[in-house]
Amino acid sequence: MRKPNDLSRSLTVLKEDMTLIAVIEMSQSSWLIAGIVPGIERHPLKKLAVDESALLKLLNRWREQAEKVGHRIERIAIAFEAGRDGFWLARWLKARGIEAHIIHASSIAVSREHRRAKTDRLDTELLKRAFLGWLRGERDHCKMVAIPTLAQEDAKRPNRERESLVSEQSRIVNRMKAALARLGIRGFNPKLKTAVERLEGLCTPEDEPIPPNTLAELKRDMERRRLVRSQIRDIEKNRVERIDQAPSDGPHVMVRLLARVIGVGVETADMLVQEVLRRNLRDRRAVARYGGLTGSPDESGKKRREKGLARSGNARVRRGMIQLAWRFLMFQKDSALAQWFYARTKNAPQSRKTMIVALARKLLIALWRLVREGVVPEGVVLRPVS
Repeated sequence: MRKPNDLSRSLTVLKEDMTLIAVIEMSQSSWLIAGIVPGIERHPLKKLAVDESALLKLLNRWREQAEKVGHRIERIAIAFEAGRDGFWLARWLKARGIEAHIIHASSIAVSREHRRAKTDRLDTELLKRAFLGWLRGERDHCKMVAIPTLAQEDAKRPNRERESLVSEQSRIVNRMKAALARLGIRGFNPKLKTAVERLEGLCTPEDEPIPPNTLAELKRDMERRRLVRSQIRDIEKNRVERIDQAPSDGPHVMVRLLARVIGVGVETADMLVQEVLRRNLRDRRAVARYGGLTGSPDESGKKRREKGLARSGNARVRRGMIQLAWRFLMFQKDSALAQWFYARTKNAPQSRKTMIVALARKLLIALWRLVREGVVPEGVVLRPVS
């Protein structure tokens, strides 16, 4: 007699639990919903337009079909991959009494065949199998994303918008410098307040004025840069106003405490709080893992090697912490963390770039303990309370 596979065992347990399972393969134009309905042998598959009301009607219809064959549904669990739609659908479903989960897309194991079939139908089968294993208690089948509230999502927007605007500002300045270098003009700073007036008097090495089309392009770029710069200032001003208006708010208390560390500015402190420190992480290992500062060992038999950063965490936190680690060495030279770094790299200066990642990991954990437990890192100097 053939032994039942994992999928069959999962279905047996979930039928006894009276749970209706559904997974969604989402795209911009349609949703493909695959269900496992207790009491119904076939697994229904339905394609819908992007419409949450139609999805709710479909789930209720499947519930009624299960109840007609004598299975009372006490629980509806639905899952879909994290993607462009974000978390709004999960919050909408939870508000209507449906258990919603969001699966981390990279945590789903896929076939390693060179050319494998990939369709929405096959993807829903993968999602169903992973979701069933997770519901059964085998947490390694997939990883679930924490679903933030709307306020928590909105609190991240200023930092991310500012990061995008700073990158755009750099692109504009580099484009202007490249346009001038193409004409042989070097040493001109397009970020000066008087740059537009000075632009009219610039000449090429052939004593020719800047061509009219290039001149118009440069003026438009300067105007665009001024607009971007003013938007960056508005974001920074609004952040300070929000902190001053509600200084006792939980995240704002963390930001004010981190900003007291010499070498940590308000911008960095706000980014760390909104992206990682306000999250309910289990321990220091989870903090380092979420920050993308853990390694990726490759061990098999006698082979032992390290492939570098895993890069599976938050890229913004990883970039910010590595930059902060270099800055920390400048402003906190007498701290225990800085002394540890100097001792490890004293006789091996070529390892500084490698060890800065380890310092960033230790520093992130130390800052997490500072805002969570109030433990000031050894030797770290704080600004006086303002």
